[in-house]
Amino acid sequence: MEPATYIWDEGELIPWADANVHFLSHALHYGTAVFEGIRSYQTADGGSAVFRLNEHMVRLDASARAYGIPMSYSADDMSKATLELLRANSLESAYIRPLVFHGVGEFGLNPAGSRVRTMIGAFALGKYLGEDGVKNGIRAMISSWRRISHDDFIPTAKGSGAYLNSALAKSEAKRAGFDEAIMLSQSGSVSEGTGMNIFVVSEGVVHTPPVSAGILCGITRLSVIELLEAEGYDVRETDLTRGGLYTVDEVFLTGTAAEVTPVREIDGRVIGSGRPGPVTVRAQELFAGAARGEIEEYRRWLEYV
Repeated sequence: MEPATYIWDEGELIPWADANVHFLSHALHYGTAVFEGIRSYQTADGGSAVFRLNEHMVRLDASARAYGIPMSYSADDMSKATLELLRANSLESAYIRPLVFHGVGEFGLNPAGSRVRTMIGAFALGKYLGEDGVKNGIRAMISSWRRISHDDFIPTAKGSGAYLNSALAKSEAKRAGFDEAIMLSQSGSVSEGTGMNIFVVSEGVVHTPPVSAGILCGITRLSVIELLEAEGYDVRETDLTRGGLYTVDEVFLTGTAAEVTPVREIDGRVIGSGRPGPVTVRAQELFAGAARGEIEEYRRWLEYV
């Protein structure tokens, strides 16, 4: 992460170093916040555009409603604020993080007496899993930590507190010498990575776990499904098993930060040839082309800065 000039705070642009919150903010103690991860890209025509900005802000609003956090700004307001921030920071390509959180108020688990604050950050961020990972694939492990379930949290919403689950899995994987963790659902089926969805390719068919497996229905995931289907690929939502991952032809992860990242090894087992497979490479090409405005049909996904 590279520091930028400004942070958007409740309708004002404040200096990066001044973007502070009170120690007793409810969200800091109890995780009562929702957020989004969004990217902007320098496009083929030289301009800058945000990828699926409105869809992200609509999901932010949905996450807030799911967790009972009152929004002070509409999805449209948040989109306009994001563009304002990107212009002020003169960023061509950026990672964007809006956060809606309970601040200072009555102390205790009930957040109702805490003021809700809304802030947006935007800053330069490289490849989340590294340039080599994108080119050659990463090494992953099956985490001992199970993905949060529909009985305990709301996996379909981006609630900050729920991501402690992902942090445990990510830390475990890094300590063990892997790049990423793959989490299983409470029933033992494959769910997702620590902050990205998973796809596998077997005998030419592309599979990805359904929402019932406790996944976040990622916007990058939906984009890749649409892009691949338009190319004629058969994409299916399928319950996947841990053992089944070891014998598929290709595995790749998708997410705003991760974009499309190949997986070359899981639990010490080489996936396919040990190199990014043809479907993975095509998914990378299509996603990059859409995000950078190189494919006319998908320019509808871009909000130009």
